[in-house]
Amino acid sequence: MSLRSCFLIDDDEDDREIFALALKKAKAEFVCTMAKNGKEALLHASKGDFVPGYIFVDLNMPMISGRECVAELKKIDRLADVPVIVYTTSSFDKDIEDLKKMGVNHYLVKPRSFSALATILKTLFTKKELPFLLTSEL
Repeated sequence: MSLRSCFLIDDDEDDREIFALALKKAKAEFVCTMAKNGKEALLHASKGDFVPGYIFVDLNMPMISGRECVAELKKIDRLADVPVIVYTTSSFDKDIEDLKKMGVNHYLVKPRSFSALATILKTLFTKKELPFLLTSEL
């Protein structure tokens, strides 16, 4: 597992691009693999040597939802210890609680500003203890 790598699963092309730019702004020198939906993500994750340091999953995606994608990723033994961060626009309490019960490490509601995202990513990658719900107030 390379802690200097991450896997972003998000169907929104703009959100993928913003995430990559925020990684650069955070000076997080990560290799970021991206998938545009859950189906593509699971195909990539099934490769025997693929073990990212972090997995970010959007909830609202076509074909395979983020929730289903997380459940399938959790079944892959070599990915069991990889931190999973839900990265979504949903701030519904039920989503937050359900995903916490599924074993997700953090829940990040997509911030409205690019700077806030960069700050959150920098904090996430440098601190050991963080709250489950990640916000721009970190």
